[in-house]
Amino acid sequence: MLEKHHKILVTGGTGLAGSAILKILHQQGFENLITTHFKTNPFLNSECIHFHQIDLRNQAQVNDFFSQNKPDFVIHAAAKVGGIVANRDHPVDFLYDNLNMQNNIIQNAYKHKVNKLIFLASSCFYPKDAKQPIQETALLSGPLEPTNQAYALAKISGLKLCESYNKQHNTNFITLIPCNLYGPYDNYDLQNSHVIPALIKKIFTAKHENQKSLKLWGSGKPLREFMHSSDLARACLFALNNINTDVFNIGTGQEISIQNLANLIKNEVGYSGQIEWDKNYPDGTFRKCLDTSKILSLGWKPKLSLKEGLKRTIQEYITQQFA
Repeated sequence: MLEKHHKILVTGGTGLAGSAILKILHQQGFENLITTHFKTNPFLNSECIHFHQIDLRNQAQVNDFFSQNKPDFVIHAAAKVGGIVANRDHPVDFLYDNLNMQNNIIQNAYKHKVNKLIFLASSCFYPKDAKQPIQETALLSGPLEPTNQAYALAKISGLKLCESYNKQHNTNFITLIPCNLYGPYDNYDLQNSHVIPALIKKIFTAKHENQKSLKLWGSGKPLREFMHSSDLARACLFALNNINTDVFNIGTGQEISIQNLANLIKNEVGYSGQIEWDKNYPDGTFRKCLDTSKILSLGWKPKLSLKEGLKRTIQEYITQQFA
């Protein structure tokens, strides 16, 4: 039973997912939160949140960290992430780093007998041509999308490692599979960012520099499902309280084309130039919508619409630019 005094470890606490999870746990009154990263996060400054500088790829450091801190619950949100081009050009980083991080965390969660672990996977690890909307049972039913195969393989391995510990050692390890995320503390580096922060930055820059036209990557035709990081955070809290040893898709069930997404951002930013599409860049999987009926049947559901979430995210980005 999760109690307010329990020590909860959230890895990657200054990233997109981790910061949102820490924020909601803090808002809900949890008194003993710890996270691993190299810097603190201004809106998370609190006596209840303790930051630790640690390299999760280093087995000895992770072993020592668990021995010293002894968390009761673990949410593994840290990951090496990036967009299509970064995944295509640096597959070793996405496979090696993620395998090492998750292996160290999951193994120590077992070794130190945590009450429950939540492993965050990714919808990109489903087969490229999976039947839509994608059910949890579609995993490993077909070939992966080549442009993010390394990252997908790492996340598949994490899910299977959790399942294996549950089977062999009777642990309580859960895997949540979110759709594409966006929100505060996203990565706006154009070489490594995902689609929403990349579009926000490019369109805002085009407006700020009075560019008459803007060229974006791909055809704009693929469909994607997007969820604000605060909804993932609520799903994690729901899972801590209500779910044991299972696998769940987490998403909104709503799709939008990249072209329509760009137009939404363009209108919100107030950019009046023309958008052109550069088909020399890959699109990735054409469609990737999750079937979330499994977790919806238990009582969780997303709260924030894409339109409202984008409005908040764009305003946060603009505020940062002129801070």
